[in-house]
Amino acid sequence: MSKENGYAHGIAPGLALFEACRALGIPEVSVYGFTHDNTHRPTVQKHAFRNACVEFAFEVARRGAALLVVGNELSDEFPNALAPFRIRQGAGIKVNFLVNYGWEWDLEGLKHGALRSQEVSRVDLIVRWGGGRRLSGFLPIQSVYADFYVIDAYWPAFELSHFEQALAWFREQDQTLGG
Repeated sequence: MSKENGYAHGIAPGLALFEACRALGIPEVSVYGFTHDNTHRPTVQKHAFRNACVEFAFEVARRGAALLVVGNELSDEFPNALAPFRIRQGAGIKVNFLVNYGWEWDLEGLKHGALRSQEVSRVDLIVRWGGGRRLSGFLPIQSVYADFYVIDAYWPAFELSHFEQALAWFREQDQTLGG
């Protein structure tokens, strides 16, 4: 399937992952919608992933997530519909949704006293779909001690077993946090 058609197909798996995390009692999840670097892609792709992000955000909020959208809302690439979520909304499982996020933008907040992602907790596990073996700017401060689990399948092909395998692997890791 073309990239622009794949984004909408990623919403249902994202919601399934959200429901699995909620059922397991995972208190906080951080999810990449798109990066600032992704906005250099063709216009048709940008519209598709922006629309998918808006749809996902409203649905996960409707399902009771305590949603926080983290990203540069001053950029033309940020979907205006998500502006109310720049302040956490809701009281359920915390979902940090990175939309038009850039690590430079985040760290630049330190000039004004704090990371722009300061409300996002330390990340313990990063599950990377699509075989990528890089951080791609994903919350560099919060991810400093995160373990990586890589799944070769692309995101729209998400299966609950992928997540279950990642959690089983994570339980076996020696989490010394640098100690």
